[in-house]
This record gives sequence, structure tokens and C-alpha cells, in this order.
Amino acid sequence: MEIDFLLIGRGLAGTAIAYRLKQAGKSIRIIDQPEANNSSRVAAGLFNPVTGRKMVKTWKADLLFPEIKPFYRELERLTDSKFLTEKAIYRPFLTIEELNEWMGHSADPGFEAYLERIYSESQSEFLKDPYGGVMLRNSGWLHINNLLDAMISYFYEELILERYDEHLLYRESEHWYYKHLKAKSVIYCNGLGAMDSRFFGFLPFAPVKGEILEVRQGFTPDYVVNRGVFRIHLKESVHRVGSTYTKHDLDMGPTEEAKKEILARLTDLVQLPVDEIINHKTGIRPATRDRKPFIGKHPTEEGVYIFNGFGAKGVSLIPYFSGQMLGHLLNEKAIDKEVDIARYFNYI
Repeated sequence: MEIDFLLIGRGLAGTAIAYRLKQAGKSIRIIDQPEANNSSRVAAGLFNPVTGRKMVKTWKADLLFPEIKPFYRELERLTDSKFLTEKAIYRPFLTIEELNEWMGHSADPGFEAYLERIYSESQSEFLKDPYGGVMLRNSGWLHINNLLDAMISYFYEELILERYDEHLLYRESEHWYYKHLKAKSVIYCNGLGAMDSRFFGFLPFAPVKGEILEVRQGFTPDYVVNRGVFRIHLKESVHRVGSTYTKHDLDMGPTEEAKKEILARLTDLVQLPVDEIINHKTGIRPATRDRKPFIGKHPTEEGVYIFNGFGAKGVSLIPYFSGQMLGHLLNEKAIDKEVDIARYFNYI
């Protein structure tokens, strides 16, 4: 069978670029091993315009955030499903200096799209926020599992549910062959699986293990609380809390150490006991050394591409960069130099 694109992996990245290619009228096949989508399926799915300990505007926010809601709403309409939740994010201030700094930001046009309100006093007796905090907008979270499951029917004819074996991929004339498929191009969207590829092993992936909890706890505000840990209200008194980041322990299992760390940080944020730990999940994020995605064409192998390495911010990065990747694949448009894998060609 002759096709335009063979995609390896159907996590969030693979789903996005496969959708864009199919909408553009291209024939595709997706090799998907569902249990390998661990990082997408465990991710919290938070999209947050202000991040980090220093609470700065996230990288390329003004390009990324206008694309987020339209893209996922489009997929919701396509699948008649619900997986995007728009929620304000409340970030408590740790010092009076932070409050003063954010009062200054309130007059900065660059923050206008993301700043709902600044508070100079605590917003709840249950929160440890004596200096108040900033309420952010254009934020929320994506239920990635629901999205991936909903898109199965859309890709019903294109999905190949099996383990990918790169030894079976070879090039002859102007096409790539894999079992019964004859493809013009191959795109690696398979997260950390690309580390073992003969094409992209030179790229500096930096895997990061993350663990999250689902807990039962009182206090159910109509916003996400995020400082030290995020706390997303799921239903009734159930909340998703996390996450840890470790480069050293890459074992897939949950750890007691991470559980204690999350609970300690939660105690520093919400002044109520945890009534029950309902779930404890872990995943290995396909992060990169410079914390920028890996996007682009292989330097020597014709028709081999990668769309990968989105780490913990995939929900916010993928809508914009999947559009850029589509332009590159179909019209050879340039890729942003900060994410183009050409930045690492000197290391081959």
C-alpha cells in the first residue's frame, strides 16, 4: 500500500501532526503501541502562561497560547467529545516583593492577555497565601487520555496497533518500505523511543521522570492552585496533585519518596489534611537537554522527520508547532531555529 506519511507513535504529538496531515488530504498510517504512550497518558495536561519558581511568562507564550484553545476545541467538535477545561490558575505570592513586582506587571501590555487579577491578601482560609497572589487567565488543563481515546475512531482506518520494529524499515529508490507499506516520508513522534532510532540517536534527549497523585481533600475552588505543586480539582473532593521531576531514577514504578515530596509541598500550599490517596501514577517525559522540542528533517536521510521532545509542556507547545511542522512537510517552510534539529547537526 502506498501512502504519503508513515507516523511512528500516537501520543499527543503524533495525534496532532497526524490530524493536520489527514485534514490536508494526505494519506497516512500510524504505528501505535498504546502502552508506549505512557508520558502522554500520565501527564497532567496543564497549560499555564506563567511558569517556574520566578513566575515568568512562559517561553513564546504570545505565539503558543492563541493556538491552544482553537486547536483542541476543533478536535472536540470533530469527535463530539469533551477534554479541554478552561480554568483560571491562582499562583500565591511567597513574598511582599513578588506582590510588588506583579503590581508592576499589571501595567505591562505584554501580560494583559494572561492576567485576570492581582490579590494583595489571602483568598482562602485553607490556602497558605498571606501575601495574596495572581489569578491567571488563558489557562486550564487538557484531559489527554480522553483526547487520545476520542481520536481512535477518527484514525480508525489509519491505525496499526503493533510494536514498531525499525529493523523492518528500509529505503529503496524514493520510498521507505515497512512490511506492506510504501511511504514517501516517515515521522518519528514516539517520545523516548526515538532515542533508540538509528536516525535520531544523536539528539540529546534528557528523560525526566514525573509522578503525580490523585487525592481526596476538602477545599474545592473554581480554579487551579499552582505554587510548588499544581492542584487540579477533578470532581467532588478529588484533586490531581504534582508533579515531581527527577533525571536520576528513571524506573517506571511510583516511589514512596516522590509521594512524600508531593504531599509535603501540598501541605505548604493547602492547609487541610489529605483524607485519602486515590492514585499514584508515574511517567517518563521525553524532555530535551535545552528544554526545546526536536522538530525537523534528518540531515542526510531523505524523507525522515522528527516531531518530538515536548517534555512537560506538550499541551501548550504542540498546537502551534504542529502547524509549523505541517508547513515544513508540505511546503518546505522554515522551522523556528530554536526547535529545529539543525541546531545539533554539528554533534553528529
